[in-house]
Amino acid sequence: MSIRYAAFAITCYAILTAMGPTISLAQSARQSGRSDRGMVSAAHPLATEVGVRILEMGGNAADAAVATGFAIAIVEPTMNSIGGRNQILIRTPDGEFHGIDGTTQAPSRYDPETAPQAAYGYDVIGIPGVPAGLLKLHDKFGSLPLETLMQPAIQYAEEGFRVLPGDAARQARSRDQLLEFPGSSNAYLKKDGSSYSPGDLLIQRDYGKTLRMIASGGRDAFYNGPLSEIMVADLEAHGSSIDLESLADYKAEEGKIVRGEYRGYELIGLDIPSAGAMTIHALQIMEHFDPHSMKEAEWFGIVGQALGYALDELGNLGSDSASTRVTSREFAKDRAELISTPTRTFDSNITNISEQEIGDIPINHTTHFSVSDVDGMFVSLTQTLGPTMGSKVVTPGLGFLYASTLGGYLGGCCYPGERARSNISPFMLLKDGEVILVLGAAGGARIPPAVVNTISRVIDFDMELPQALLEPRVAPDRAGAERRYSPQFLSAETSPGIGWTFNELSQMRDLGLNISEISGSGSFGRIHGIQYDPNTGTFIGAADPDWEGSARGPSSLATPNH
Repeated sequence: MSIRYAAFAITCYAILTAMGPTISLAQSARQSGRSDRGMVSAAHPLATEVGVRILEMGGNAADAAVATGFAIAIVEPTMNSIGGRNQILIRTPDGEFHGIDGTTQAPSRYDPETAPQAAYGYDVIGIPGVPAGLLKLHDKFGSLPLETLMQPAIQYAEEGFRVLPGDAARQARSRDQLLEFPGSSNAYLKKDGSSYSPGDLLIQRDYGKTLRMIASGGRDAFYNGPLSEIMVADLEAHGSSIDLESLADYKAEEGKIVRGEYRGYELIGLDIPSAGAMTIHALQIMEHFDPHSMKEAEWFGIVGQALGYALDELGNLGSDSASTRVTSREFAKDRAELISTPTRTFDSNITNISEQEIGDIPINHTTHFSVSDVDGMFVSLTQTLGPTMGSKVVTPGLGFLYASTLGGYLGGCCYPGERARSNISPFMLLKDGEVILVLGAAGGARIPPAVVNTISRVIDFDMELPQALLEPRVAPDRAGAERRYSPQFLSAETSPGIGWTFNELSQMRDLGLNISEISGSGSFGRIHGIQYDPNTGTFIGAADPDWEGSARGPSSLATPNH
């Protein structure tokens, strides 16, 4: 390592050491911020601080995103891991857009016909994609050394961090499953088998050793080296079809960019296995209606219906022609003619279905963060394990959880070599060539709804992003024997203080819609995004108030000398 790069690493280590493993109340409460020097918004304050410090050291948005991605895999372990998957959307300072697909994948020997359909355990594990995705982001767009960017995550693993209340509660809910696997109980339970409580110091030395090997050995250390040998020995011993060849062959692929338009704004997302096409389809349906000609609740009844039609397209996507159809304005116009409005309602005698019949809408997983720098690079990155703590499996000695991919969780994924489709939707909006909104969400099937609801609040109601995240949301529900999303069956947020009122719910029902009232933290997705004002050069960061994240911009910037 050169002298100047060593200096960067020493500076980073000193900053993080001074910050310590605890989070102040003020830091936890910092869920919005303004800066003219870039911005980071993430689902955990420690991860946000890592990204900000990298920007302050002179790193670009890709550097900050890589550091944040590895750090949040440590400090928010119920939501993501290096054993999981990610989707990354990048806008470079020259105005070009790029995608990186780090999705988990079925190994070549996997047989979906004979494989067990488990809810968790070794049978659901696919080939991890997060390390490949983050390392490709660094290789293509980063500027600082990988060792520098991974040092904060290594420190949090080896020296520990204080567990936040939300993550402690999720770890506790997974305790019984974690106890089934020695590596998992050793990594995420105390010696007496109990879960970590809020404020406890969680130290993950095995995870730290794994990260050190990746920091020094790069991609090969994980996919074609000592770590892969340890993984395969454990996985094959428990019946997995993942072998050394499958790991070595895995690559983070180029993500396909999909584009659309909404009221003069350019829409940018990622195609299958991401849900960008569905997000665009919903917005382009909504464009055929004027929110200011109706009551707010009536408008969001239309939003929910548009999302119902859009999410029902997931099973139809998978080819260029299908994506072209879903993102076409003509197709959106045809769908708009089916939408119930104040002057055209659904049959009011629709069957009333119970919440149990709607089914379990997965919401409690995934993390998202957004990063921007002063030079015009933006990164929107979603990272996940699937459901809370994924497969619940940790290979002894490695420290990290594997995602849930195979079997029934993702609708029967996958055939050999297939990548898991999901509702992940990193997204950006442009006006006159300038990025004005960078966002994405956590929350399973409610990720596209969270993104679409937020975009409507910003564009249609002229709200700043922090205010937009305080407003109630709607989402489509699955209905009927086929368990397909229906525009007639919606769920509406009724959390105290921010939810829809009784009168507003009545206005939605007057459209002929079946509305399920749902209250609960994080139940309608968790947005972590950035709004940018090109006229003033101001970045506005916002963390979802339904979660424990934060948003902050750099207080100063180093003069790059690399």
